[in-house]
Amino acid sequence: MLQSNHLYRLGLVLALLLCWRESGVCAEKPLVLFGINLRYSPRNMYNRYQPLMDYLTENTPYRFELKISRDYGGALQDLRDGVTQISYLGDGAYVDAILLDGAVPLVKPLNEYGQPFYRAAIVAPRNSRIGSLRELRGKRFAFGSHHSVTGNLVPRFLLQREGVERRELGSAVGLRNHDAVTRAIIKGQYDAGAIKDIFATKFQRHGLRVLAYSAPLPTVPLLVRRDAPLALRSSVARALLRLEPRNPAHRRIMSQWDEEFMYGFAPAAVEDYRAVIGMFRAIPFGCGARCH
Repeated sequence: MLQSNHLYRLGLVLALLLCWRESGVCAEKPLVLFGINLRYSPRNMYNRYQPLMDYLTENTPYRFELKISRDYGGALQDLRDGVTQISYLGDGAYVDAILLDGAVPLVKPLNEYGQPFYRAAIVAPRNSRIGSLRELRGKRFAFGSHHSVTGNLVPRFLLQREGVERRELGSAVGLRNHDAVTRAIIKGQYDAGAIKDIFATKFQRHGLRVLAYSAPLPTVPLLVRRDAPLALRSSVARALLRLEPRNPAHRRIMSQWDEEFMYGFAPAAVEDYRAVIGMFRAIPFGCGARCH
């Protein structure tokens, strides 16, 4: 018995030493839960976002763990309730967090051209005869979540600009996320739909064709609660802003992350999102009934 206890203690010490040596993590590091909504299968979520958690754990005084919610609303509620301290809410829910809860943008991802912008895309199947947004009258259209900027809000502006009202569509549904819309369009379940440009580019070779792009929009920020400690904010921002895509070592690190995080980050502030917030407040049918 004494020998087994000794071996147990020795094994525990070795495990702690190995943990420290391999990752720089120790049990004393405060835990920070990083919130995100379910966008892919749970396995894909882990593969895409856990490497970022590992990087932040190794390069800040905190230990980061993913907190995956079923949808935008759940991830937003977790941030609101203090279950999570930092979140990547997806486009749209972050506006709710800023407007209703005083959440603070921390950093925003860069695109492949090194710019902190992205666009909404309205897409159709490649073999479709639809050639313009005006031809969508009477057609089946798939929007994203009502919280989504690129999946719902901005596409409504694009359609309105071309004289197409929502009521003139043959049918209009709101699917859970960009991935769901993308797959439904490729399968021919709808005549057209709205997604982020990164999905349009990625799936063009699988049968998508872009009908229209929006003007550039500021990329979706990583948010922290308004009462998040300054030390947490500064350490996370410093760890992410130091990454330089032209540095081969940094590029290898980011190559393991979700596509939206692979090109580095820029500082973010509420002022960057004033135009998007204005759209939320201006559109007559916002996210249902002028809720913003």
